[in-house]
Amino acid sequence: MILSVSRRTDIPAFYSTWFMNRIRDGYVYVRNPFNSNQISSIPLRRDIVDFIVFWSKNPEPLMKYMPEINSAYSGAFYFQFTINPYERDIEPGLPELNRRIETLHKIAEIYGQEKVVWRYDPIMLTEKYTLDWHRESFYKLCQETKFSTDTCVISFIDMYDRTVKNTKQFGISSLSSNEMEEIASSFSAIARECGITIKTCAEGIDLKKYGIEPNSCIDQNRIEKIIDCRIHARPDHQRENCHCIECADIGQYNTCMHGCRYCYANCNEALVRQTVASHDDESPLLSGTISDTCVIKDYSKAKSFREPSQPEQLTLFSCI
Repeated sequence: MILSVSRRTDIPAFYSTWFMNRIRDGYVYVRNPFNSNQISSIPLRRDIVDFIVFWSKNPEPLMKYMPEINSAYSGAFYFQFTINPYERDIEPGLPELNRRIETLHKIAEIYGQEKVVWRYDPIMLTEKYTLDWHRESFYKLCQETKFSTDTCVISFIDMYDRTVKNTKQFGISSLSSNEMEEIASSFSAIARECGITIKTCAEGIDLKKYGIEPNSCIDQNRIEKIIDCRIHARPDHQRENCHCIECADIGQYNTCMHGCRYCYANCNEALVRQTVASHDDESPLLSGTISDTCVIKDYSKAKSFREPSQPEQLTLFSCI
């Protein structure tokens, strides 16, 4: 089983202590995002969890626990680490850019470059954040990150209903195909000079002529390289043009406190405050309580994806 931590919220930034308590207790409860009375009990044992994919814009709070995680799961993890250069009007809750870059360097230095996938997404255009601004910002970030990652994943903003509502004041709109191609052409040339490969996340536009291939964020090839073992997992298309393999996501919507204006995972600030207020580091649930109407069932897909002939103890690419 691949554990996703998490597409729905930033667990490394805000809930690292809770996550470590879940690892130590050996299980986590996850509420069905479409039916709050349905709860899955997901085991976190090493014989079940083959790999962990962390998603974060600020994994610094998790770093103090990484030696324990690294040991518990034999180095079977990597980070999807989003670092954008937007200012606080768009991303108000993040630490300073330099501090986040330092965290990226630290992960790569301790655990290896293959453990860091840099994400520059979503890409949006406004009167302030222009094509030229993105080119200049991307160049600077490539110079800063080129020795700590080999891959950058980009995506263009999707204007969901809540995104439109929360970004109305910034004059953001969907990018045209020509604008996407202009960015792809510029970014590809910049990244190539820095030894970084660009990939796209769930984009319908074909950018292969710029050397940009579709990405798998839950990436079977990267996972197999890191753990030195074949795995057998089914495709798990989260949305159109997604190339991920199946995983168990342990996050919960409306719990991220970064406050990014474009976020699809939060409905509004009031609901986030309410949901966060019911968080307890000692609870098996990320947020909320278990009522009499809740039904808790064992997660039906809790099994190892490893090839049976492979031993459980594997050759590692890096550890501490």
